[in-house]
Amino acid sequence: MANLLDQLKSMTVVVADTGNIGAIQQFTPRDATTNPSLITAAAQMPEYQSIVDDTLKGARETAGAGAAASEVVTLAFDRLAVSFGLKILEIVPQRVSTEVDARLSYDTDATIAKGRDLIAQYEAAGVSRDRILIKVAATWEGIMAAKVLEEEGIHTNLTLVFGLHQAIACAENGIQLISPFVGRILDWYKKDTGRDSYPAAEDPGVVSVTEIYNYYKKFGYNTEVMGASFRNLGEITELAGVDLLTIAPALLDELQSTEGDLPQKLNAANAASMDIEKINMDKATFEKMHAADPMATEKLAEGIDGFAKALEVLEELLANRLAEIEA
Repeated sequence: MANLLDQLKSMTVVVADTGNIGAIQQFTPRDATTNPSLITAAAQMPEYQSIVDDTLKGARETAGAGAAASEVVTLAFDRLAVSFGLKILEIVPQRVSTEVDARLSYDTDATIAKGRDLIAQYEAAGVSRDRILIKVAATWEGIMAAKVLEEEGIHTNLTLVFGLHQAIACAENGIQLISPFVGRILDWYKKDTGRDSYPAAEDPGVVSVTEIYNYYKKFGYNTEVMGASFRNLGEITELAGVDLLTIAPALLDELQSTEGDLPQKLNAANAASMDIEKINMDKATFEKMHAADPMATEKLAEGIDGFAKALEVLEELLANRLAEIEA
């Protein structure tokens, strides 16, 4: 009998959710995703010190010998995620997601500018833009920025999706892919209800992604659904058949080492026949639905804050390492 990972790959695109290049080599996913927390963690691993050092040295060369250390760190900070992305693209056959600075999540113009800059860096390194997804937090401002980028042929991955309103806004604005955060939704409901666990089929994160998937397929949207942020194997197996799943190495290993039958749970043909009400999404509707959803309101803000703090740690790490190199 085949292992669960091989069976999952037959019905869903498996994506590695990590900045750890060794883990990506081990599990041979089609795509890979990174975020500020993952890049910060990878940048502190001894095996990736050369990537950090080379990025810092390149930033110093660009800034000039007389430039302040803070200017060099800012340049290196902007380039490091791309440096990891380039290494990852040597392994995965298709796409890598690289995230815009989370501190720009409520600034449409700055997000557009940063997305263009990231693509320019990849293209300068000889990588086609069709292999890159620019990750943007799914605020209204982020979605509007992603709409502009998509119109320019820069494809996007709208992350920190916790509610149907975010998903609909992304689909109606031509976004390539969304990342609903399954495990973080579960975390909120466990805390809110005091429950220790949920059966996999009743997991609130699984229910949310299932609702989004069925809505998209019912109304013929092309936006891809990629479940993310998993806490256990059951969340993954209940979403077998969804467009994509981005999975951390520990759970990829568990899938690979577990044998058993994996039935397909989500199916576009089934969704097409469902009785689902269509919601037309504008800013006012988005804001009304967001305000009425305390889980989505809290987890979106918390996610942006967490990624911003990871970036601050990364900036400090780069500053300390630059001082060591130049001492």
